[in-house]
Parts: sequence; structure tokens; C-alpha cells
Amino acid sequence: MKIEHLAIWTEQLELLKEFYCRYFGGKAGSLYQNPRHEFASYFIEFSQGARLELMQMPVLPRPYPPGRQHLGWAHLAFALGSEQAVDQLTTQLVQDGYTHLDGPRRTGDGYYESTVLDPEGNRLELTV
Repeated sequence: MKIEHLAIWTEQLELLKEFYCRYFGGKAGSLYQNPRHEFASYFIEFSQGARLELMQMPVLPRPYPPGRQHLGWAHLAFALGSEQAVDQLTTQLVQDGYTHLDGPRRTGDGYYESTVLDPEGNRLELTV
């Protein structure tokens, strides 16, 4: 058994698609649209692991302030392969204006990681 995909609701579908493709090497599938439900989505594939589905509908409430911890899904972690890759992507995201929360650092359980927010405030961990 494996996780096939994870999904994120977004207000800015094209912006999030470009973010995950640019910084994480994702490849976007075709735009899916269901006009009856005012729904649109992209599946983003990565070189390994589960796909990410980005979904949009016009009137979904935001349940919590961006970047704040809350019950439910906590973060999406990307294994970048090396500490140097974590450092480089963290630096690039900060230079490009994305919110940096923590790290790079070694956590108490031995992970080397940094934490950033995507353009809509979803928490991402960059790990080895």
C-alpha cells in the first residue's frame, strides 16, 4: 500500500502550481475543470513519492490564519537528498520572498530540516 496523492485547497491555483513545479521539480498534469461545481484542479507529479493535487473552488472559507499550527494536517515534507540541498532551497525561497519559519537545523529526533510557507501559508518541511 502507498499514499497515492495529497490534496490542498487553494485560492490561487496557477500560483501554487508554478511554485511546486519551480521549487520542487514537479510536473503538472492538464488542468481539470468541472464548470457545474466551479471546481478546477491540477495533479503535480514528483520524481518519487505521492502526487500533490491542487484544487480550487470559489467560496471555501479559510479555517485558520496562514502559517499557524492547527488540528488536522500539519505540514508537507520534501526530502531533498542532502543538507546542502536543504540549505540551498531555504536560501532561494527566502531570497524570493517566501516566509521562513525555522532552520535549517538538526531537530531533537535527528532530522535536518527547515520550515517555510508556500504562497498560501501551507507549512512545508525541507528535509534531507
